[in-house]
Amino acid sequence: MKSVINHVVAATAAVALTLSAQAAPTPPPGFQAAFNGKDLTGWFGYGGEDPRPLFKATAEELAKIHADSMADANAHWTVEGDELVNDGHGLFLATKKNYRDFELHLEYKTVPKADSGIYLRGCPQVQIWDTTETEKFNIGADKGSGGLWNNSPGQPGKDPLKKMDRPFGEWNKFEITMIGERVTVKLNGETVVNHAVLENYVDREAPIFPAGPIKLQTHGGEIRWRNVFVREIDAAEAAKTLAARETAEGFTRLDNGQDLSNWQGAVANYEIVDGAIQCKAGKGGNLLTKDEYADFIVQLEFKVPPAGNNGLAIRAPLDGDTAYAGMTELQVLDDGYEKIKGALDPRQRHGSAYGMLAAHTGFQHPVGQWNYQQVTVKGSTIKVELNGFTILDGDVAKVDPATYMAGSAHPGATRTTGFFGFAGHSDPVAFRNVRIKRL
Repeated sequence: MKSVINHVVAATAAVALTLSAQAAPTPPPGFQAAFNGKDLTGWFGYGGEDPRPLFKATAEELAKIHADSMADANAHWTVEGDELVNDGHGLFLATKKNYRDFELHLEYKTVPKADSGIYLRGCPQVQIWDTTETEKFNIGADKGSGGLWNNSPGQPGKDPLKKMDRPFGEWNKFEITMIGERVTVKLNGETVVNHAVLENYVDREAPIFPAGPIKLQTHGGEIRWRNVFVREIDAAEAAKTLAARETAEGFTRLDNGQDLSNWQGAVANYEIVDGAIQCKAGKGGNLLTKDEYADFIVQLEFKVPPAGNNGLAIRAPLDGDTAYAGMTELQVLDDGYEKIKGALDPRQRHGSAYGMLAAHTGFQHPVGQWNYQQVTVKGSTIKVELNGFTILDGDVAKVDPATYMAGSAHPGATRTTGFFGFAGHSDPVAFRNVRIKRL
């Protein structure tokens, strides 16, 4: 009898191990399972409200928010086999981890009349519709799922490029890539949103948050999720991806990785370090192109040391301070500069048109990592995109001279042509992969 019992116990244990193995999702190479197939570990309950209080909370405050939310989460979210099931009510489910640039794969299955979505960095949303619900055709349900539904009307990405929803009872698969503020969505293997900006729903004047949670929305009908996998995209891959998407024919490479033969001005104060143009420590001055440019797009990567300071000379003359004698100097500055050296005027921070237009901050990679930046100069307008985020989009002609920082005049602001280059300030700031295109 004892032998029989042992066999039964062993068999039961084997079945349990098999079930456990079945419940554990297997992510593709490079991905991590955000849902472990067993319970709500790594998730907490949070509604559709502004996520910024989460970003400002201390570790203790955040732990309390997480803990206090779980009674509601456990009441409406359950695990059935390898599926994460919501009953259509209660708080959304949010990752405790904040993600910056990432690729998200997941599958979902829903029911008639359901309405759901996926929040990216805490902001709404990749839309999920019941595409047969005629009552919602007037707001886009008939167009299909996958669009960035909370974007402003008429903006790219708001509606999907094609309808790819499968019939009820079948699983749908999303593949979502987010780099900077740009989102690409594939639904069931087809691209339905292509590199579109996800607007910041809680502050449309600012870029989307640099990092935040992924949230699964509940909205009145049962929805099931499975195989929720995330791959984080590092700074190097993000820069390469953005450059590949944005660089087209017509760009000229300005740096050659070997010497400064393509440049003029303070050539002696710069050097080539590991293939990059770098300002010598304790030196400075303007390193300028040999050609002049009117309207143009420039793409480059830069890396700053702690409190590092440099600038991009825009339509500069050969002589004089580029910030004043040129159209402007776009600041290249460590986002942590103020912690080391003291307060700045907002128009002195990274990406700003010095003394005239302030850029949004907080979108740099940590000191020592490369950042990707694109600048578009057209007429009197300047657009600066940092690591995929639009941090400045303004018109220097519309700035009242009476408001210039410190009352300093900018006689070069009306220049229509000039040299492009770097305005060194004694710090070893480095630049590489510098490409320019005339418009």
